[in-house]
Amino acid sequence: MVIFVSKRAIDAVFEGFFLLTDIRVMLRETAPKHDLDENQREKVRSLLDALEKDVAVLREELA
Repeated sequence: MVIFVSKRAIDAVFEGFFLLTDIRVMLRETAPKHDLDENQREKVRSLLDALEKDVAVLREELA
């Protein structure tokens, strides 16, 4: 069985990786305790919201 992956799904994968990288950078900057201030917490929430949208695209396109 051949499955064709849409450009939309590929874009969601790359965008998801970029979002995760942004979160990883923030965690590295706040290491070792990862004490995030309120601005950082809001940024992480925003990044996670965007990541959830990308995952939803992947579920729709690939599952």
